[in-house]
Amino acid sequence: MTEQPTPAPQPTEAQGAETPTFNADVPHATPERPLSETARRALLEAAARRAAEPTPEAQPEHGGPRGPEPTRYGDWEKKGLAVDF
Repeated sequence: MTEQPTPAPQPTEAQGAETPTFNADVPHATPERPLSETARRALLEAAARRAAEPTPEAQPEHGGPRGPEPTRYGDWEKKGLAVDF
């Protein structure tokens, strides 16, 4: 015989139990488990930095190849000679 009674079994998700949601207010945080106060503060600071920094504008390349990106499409053409790599 034990000194403490056996706890009642917890209902599972299939039986309709709701799983608690953590960190709903913190971007990039997992909702499965709670965060420490240090981790919460770090994620909130990182989200604030991302929101504050301007997005870089795409600037045209000077002296680069014309047409599609050669490293993406698999060949490079220079002075009429095509090199496949």
